[in-house]
Amino acid sequence: MEPVTEGNVSNKKGLPAGIWTECKKCGQLFLQKDFEENFMVCPKCGYYTRLSAYKRIEFTVDKGSFKEININIDTVDFLNFPGYSNKIRDSKINEAIIIGEAKIDGYNVIIAVMDFNFMGGSMGSVVGEKIVRAVEKAIKKKYHLIIISASGGARMQEGTTSLMQMAKTSAALAKLDSSGLAYISILTDPTTGGVAASYAMLGDINIAEPKALIGFAGPRVIEQTIRQQLPEGFQFSEFLEKHGMIDIVVERKYIKNVLARVLRFFYK
Repeated sequence: MEPVTEGNVSNKKGLPAGIWTECKKCGQLFLQKDFEENFMVCPKCGYYTRLSAYKRIEFTVDKGSFKEININIDTVDFLNFPGYSNKIRDSKINEAIIIGEAKIDGYNVIIAVMDFNFMGGSMGSVVGEKIVRAVEKAIKKKYHLIIISASGGARMQEGTTSLMQMAKTSAALAKLDSSGLAYISILTDPTTGGVAASYAMLGDINIAEPKALIGFAGPRVIEQTIRQQLPEGFQFSEFLEKHGMIDIVVERKYIKNVLARVLRFFYK
């Protein structure tokens, strides 16, 4: 779903832009305020809007508790990949992930949230570094860790360096596990490629939103490779839950409550 812009519905209705929201899937119109109160899920068809990292945090943690850390880690076009510097410069957000300290139902956590709006949430060196720093902060503070993933996978503009982040983040999470702290992974649509093949699926508890695409390669690529038709619902969160790869599928409006219950257990 996207805000209705000037020259579209708002203009036709004689109302300022941003008052209405149109479902990207079914086209139903809603007041933006009502839409956000429904956690940006279409009440008619159930379509889950992809959230920005900050909106995701707003829906997940206690109000006013989030304190962002390691803000000024800049992405560098060290390979001089054609067009990469322009994409970095023109993006409205800093990177594909933000990290910080927060509280959920009063429980302290370190949280890392990916943003698909920055180059498809792709994992480059900054994403890997920020996750490692989030782990280190969690160990230092003795807080449990939450990572919310939304990614198309490794960032091709950084070549093999982006693939190295898979090992780097996985090794950091092994240290977190050795420290006795919990890692809760939340997978949203989409969580694919190198992110799904590394930290996104390594949680002590793996939670997914409904109808989220989760996997390494996409279904079409797999079908073309193995020359077989895939089962219905293949690589969506409900299918993965049924086959034991996801612990639980949780509606967005209940995510915070579920996290509070999980944290209550781990902080005993």
